[in-house]
Amino acid sequence: MASHSSFAGKARLMAAAWVVCALLAACSVSYKFNGASIDYTKTKTITIADFPIRASFVWGPMQSIFNNELKDIFANHTRLVQVKRNGDLKIEGEITQYTQRNKSVSSEGYSAQTELSMTVNVRFTNNVNHSEDFEKQFSASATYDTTQSLNAVQEELVTEMVKSITDQIFNATVANW
Repeated sequence: MASHSSFAGKARLMAAAWVVCALLAACSVSYKFNGASIDYTKTKTITIADFPIRASFVWGPMQSIFNNELKDIFANHTRLVQVKRNGDLKIEGEITQYTQRNKSVSSEGYSAQTELSMTVNVRFTNNVNHSEDFEKQFSASATYDTTQSLNAVQEELVTEMVKSITDQIFNATVANW
């Protein structure tokens, strides 16, 4: 009987060790660099203009999805007050490209995947420190299987690309790490 209880004790000990290891793995620490490095004593406001669509291929809701997400990321991750004009920081630009292209071909010679891409031109003005001013383009792309229609996946893919682009803009403008 002693060997059976010894085996049961070892089994419980092993199970407890496994649970502890699983808990430690689940409780890992991760750092996400999405905070802003802003001197709030000097920089208090931001003006974010609505970005019009200047692309030849257009999906109507894309403009409002982009503009709302860009304003939201600054509202959620900074203490900057958004003002209509004359902000300490100013972000403006336009959606310049929205395209799709065949990405891969199936063994039968047909398109298997299509890549959707979006490019935004951004002009950033830092009225507190003009050496940080810039104009540049930010892009993102997403792929979908050609067995799906663009209409079926467009909202999800545009939202994904907009999130990527607005994160890039946020990092380039106020997350100077």
